[in-house]
Amino acid sequence: MFMIVLRPTAAGLPCVTMWLRPNRMLSRRGLVRLIVALVVLALMSAGLGVWQGNVFAPLFAVIESVAVACALSVAWRSGDRGERITLDESSLEVQSLPGRRCTRFQSYWVRVVLEPGEGRHRLLLASHGNALEIGAFLAEQERAELSKKLMVLLSAIHGQPRK
Repeated sequence: MFMIVLRPTAAGLPCVTMWLRPNRMLSRRGLVRLIVALVVLALMSAGLGVWQGNVFAPLFAVIESVAVACALSVAWRSGDRGERITLDESSLEVQSLPGRRCTRFQSYWVRVVLEPGEGRHRLLLASHGNALEIGAFLAEQERAELSKKLMVLLSAIHGQPRK
């Protein structure tokens, strides 16, 4: 599933907004169903353990169920993060979501750099000695496509070919 959503210009305004989101296929309802299914399986196994003489099996099943439910919930909530990139004639702004961190670059001077990193490529926006990594949660192909889109949009907004 592709996780870059492009909102094109509207009513002649030279502004483009891109929403970057991690790939999260499981809905809240699906998460609850998964947790309930795992709890039921753990309790069935505990019931089998009690039937064979292990009186502590239900206690461990409850502890395991709580730990697994907490871990799955934390992992699912990490899918709420994202980034909003807004590009207009004068600036390129990156806002981290759900946080309040907002970084602004002058769109004429910003460079899009896809550099090799620790086992993966990093997508950086650089200008005037400042650099910001974007799309760290995207897949490798999505980061490469995002870098191409940003280069094309930056060249289009200033009406000149970019390298």
